[in-house]
Amino acid sequence: MKRLIAAALAACVLAFAPAASAQTPPNVVVVGQIAEPQSLDPHAVTASNDFRILVNMYDGLVRFADGTLEVEPSLAESWEISDDALTYTFKLREGVSFHDGTPFNAEAVKFNFDRMLDETHPFHDTGPFPLSFFFSSVDEVTAVDEYTIEFKLSEPFAPFLSNLAYPTGLIVSPAAVEASGEDFGRNPVGTGAFRFQEWQSNQRVVLTANPDYWDGAPALEAVVFRPITDANTRVAEMLSGGLDIMVEVPPDSIGQFREAAEFTVHEQAGPHVWYVMLNMKEGPFQNVAVRQAANFAVNKESLVNDVLQGAAEVSAGPVPPAFAWAYNEEVDPYPYDPERARALLEEAGYDGEEVVFYVTEGGSGMLDPVAMGTAIQADLAAVGMNVRIETYEWNTYLGQVNPGLEGKADMAEMAWMTNDPDTLPFLTLRSAALPEEGGFNSGYYSNPDVDEMLDQARMVTDQEERGALYKDVQALVHDDAPWIFVANWVQGAVTTANVENFSLQPSFFLMLHDVVKN
Repeated sequence: MKRLIAAALAACVLAFAPAASAQTPPNVVVVGQIAEPQSLDPHAVTASNDFRILVNMYDGLVRFADGTLEVEPSLAESWEISDDALTYTFKLREGVSFHDGTPFNAEAVKFNFDRMLDETHPFHDTGPFPLSFFFSSVDEVTAVDEYTIEFKLSEPFAPFLSNLAYPTGLIVSPAAVEASGEDFGRNPVGTGAFRFQEWQSNQRVVLTANPDYWDGAPALEAVVFRPITDANTRVAEMLSGGLDIMVEVPPDSIGQFREAAEFTVHEQAGPHVWYVMLNMKEGPFQNVAVRQAANFAVNKESLVNDVLQGAAEVSAGPVPPAFAWAYNEEVDPYPYDPERARALLEEAGYDGEEVVFYVTEGGSGMLDPVAMGTAIQADLAAVGMNVRIETYEWNTYLGQVNPGLEGKADMAEMAWMTNDPDTLPFLTLRSAALPEEGGFNSGYYSNPDVDEMLDQARMVTDQEERGALYKDVQALVHDDAPWIFVANWVQGAVTTANVENFSLQPSFFLMLHDVVKN
């Protein structure tokens, strides 16, 4: 084990050495990420940057099958759903242990969900649990026997299995939570293919192989996740040999890597939405005409083709086209029409008051955010809007934006990678999803018709009927324009040629169990 740790640490040290000497050690993969994780507690985070680490340390009851968003067994070998869709009964995998040696069983599963959902649970204060309302329809969790767990729902909930496959459904060690309390996020314990070894803030997170993994020991000895916020630095590290895998590849660097024999470029479409939220509680964006004007003013085709180098498509609303059954093809993106934007601003009586625009230096799925923000600022200025940018590091940015824009900003960049068409609108567009209610509706959008349709869509089990509701939501939200709808991303990553069995997932997770390094 000491040799593994030394090799992993050496990878990080050498990555800062001059280009000629930088080299990662054999059978250790070094991953360049865009930011420091917030926490390694899967119940306490929301960013794909963190999820990419967590899915390698933990398992859920179910998971997404390779290359799809279809659910397959994981820690649960099978399950049954009652005829009324209110009871889910899972048969658990036997003989699985957490990395601390404690047994995985039904009581452990019950502990996880009670911890998130029951405010009287003795370890509920180890939160917060920002995505716990993925499971808000769960009334009761019962350990029927050692390897049978039952969930009783208050109402039918169509995304339940998909949400269990999301990182919020990953299972943590109860004993480790009890031992570490609020510090569990720095001392994580799961059942996954890799075990937590160390976290040096702003330097690295090191994981080592779990030789007893129930799904087969990984081939790699260790994985090192390095936070490298600056995109140019990340590219330089990859080119110099300090990284084996790089995610969030700057669009203008894709061609450079594609032409080099020593690298492999990976691309994968997925359910991604990049948008600019608008503050509807105060300031000029309270007026729908100003919000629509902003959408007409921004040249999204130029953003997608010039800034993002064709690595995305123009967005038309909150439901990404990856969910074909729920996507409304009849809703067109706002065209670039600065004259119409000027007319709408005049109609709304906009008098040139300053608009504060929050931009992040880099973050989960944020697509060259500084360049994007600067281009958006210029387009808005061209139609007479006075926009001032404030730029923040990613985790600081989340701390500013997630609690809401009131009293702080008028606009803010944001991106979501989702597992179900329910996720993004339910968490960010419902009246009941305001920040003070634990949601992410930081722009304070409210439309009772949208609320009703989103609530109904969660309870409908027929996919065609669900899809029709989401299509109607997309049409309404498009016209209300609570966001500037910008792009749907095709994610990219680069690996060195000696990394094999790597693939990007539609879920945007980074699955390293099967990766081999020659």
